[in-house]
Amino acid sequence: MNTMYGKSILNLTELTKEEFLSTIELAVAIKANPESYQGILAGKIIAMIFEKNSTRTRVSFEAGIIQLGGQAIVLDSKSTQMGRGEPVKDTANVLSSYVDAIMIRTYSDKMVAELAAEASIPVINGLTDDHHPCQILADFQTIYEQKGKLEGIRLTYIGDGNNMAHSFLIGGSLVGMDVTIATPKGYGPKAEFVEVAKKNAEISGSKIHITHDPEQAAKNADVLITDVWASMGDESEQKKREEIFKTFQVNNRLAIQAKKDYLFLHCLPAHRGEEVSADIIDGIHSAIYQEAENRLHAQKALMVKLMANL
Repeated sequence: MNTMYGKSILNLTELTKEEFLSTIELAVAIKANPESYQGILAGKIIAMIFEKNSTRTRVSFEAGIIQLGGQAIVLDSKSTQMGRGEPVKDTANVLSSYVDAIMIRTYSDKMVAELAAEASIPVINGLTDDHHPCQILADFQTIYEQKGKLEGIRLTYIGDGNNMAHSFLIGGSLVGMDVTIATPKGYGPKAEFVEVAKKNAEISGSKIHITHDPEQAAKNADVLITDVWASMGDESEQKKREEIFKTFQVNNRLAIQAKKDYLFLHCLPAHRGEEVSADIIDGIHSAIYQEAENRLHAQKALMVKLMANL
């Protein structure tokens, strides 16, 4: 039984462990045999609203639904009535009568929550300031493909305590990963999401560790992950953050602390020479392009789960 049909995915707290794992399993199956899923969303339309720039999110969702037999309508929020102040309630109700799902990539989690509350169709968070659930599905698919498991993996994220850090905390603790987040002081993940992760960890038997020591965090890691130091909306702090974060670069000094067969991931876009050295991101441990490709398969799996009443 597909318990995800018709649901909105605003962040990973909406998913049970079983739903999360079944979505990744479906993504692996779609990747292995895409022809078997052609036409499964025939006649379905997804509206994609962008307030933040996008490459992987847009292309993975748009190509994905086309490959599944459906269509996408791409909306720049600035060129719609939303950009002129139309109430979210009105947009949600109108779009619900036109299309079968909405994917939105924006800043405000509150606005996306309101959109989902008012819509009668699934709403997917394609990225907000606090969450990036779609990226985590692809990342965990990659980890599963590379390591053969998720439970028991030691995942270390080094950098800004942003939407990626929040999503790794929630997703990792849900499936039984030990998650360590290392950030400069004052740049840690929000306490509310750390608490969610700790509660998940009590159930899954995993461990959550928040630290300001990147070398300690990297010790015995199965997976090393980072992200840009200044996310979209924080660009004005770029120079300030370069100074504060300089000892948090993922480079050989840090990577040598990890397990010999560690996996390196980055959601992209990346700034080589800032949050990660070129020899790490382009080295033998890096799976960034496999990770990026898996956005397509993971997003196809998510759309099937939400839009096909199987």
